[in-house]
Amino acid sequence: MIDAIRQFFSEHIECSEAVGDSKDELRLAAAALMYETAMADYDLDQEEQTLIQKLVSEQFELTQAEAKELLVLAQSQVKDATDLHGFTTLINRNWTLEERTLLVDSMWQVVYADRRLDDHEVHLMRKIQRLLHIPHREFVASKLRHKRS
Repeated sequence: MIDAIRQFFSEHIECSEAVGDSKDELRLAAAALMYETAMADYDLDQEEQTLIQKLVSEQFELTQAEAKELLVLAQSQVKDATDLHGFTTLINRNWTLEERTLLVDSMWQVVYADRRLDDHEVHLMRKIQRLLHIPHREFVASKLRHKRS
């Protein structure tokens, strides 16, 4: 897994010497959580895929092609993962509360991309909120910001 991450980033994304592998792993973990969120309702449509690619591209300053390849790798990691702890533990160790809250905000955008809120999505988002130690107030505020009338 780590070798695949290193290979992906060494081939496609220029990183300075100061940026360690952990930054690459964090990108992959965040992308995997967004992908997992999109799959929570068992229906990954084109709009959700496009939104995730856009969010990943903007957040990590990647080209569209690099973001697309990162998401392919993230999808593979999600399929192989047995739980979310590997992704969330890495993020918790390295990201501030503000960065984690921004990730949850992006995830709510993905949840509402199909204009509906499924019970599985609610369950997953609450689980991720707890795993990322996001205050309930921030979690609800983010949810309401992205809820469509």
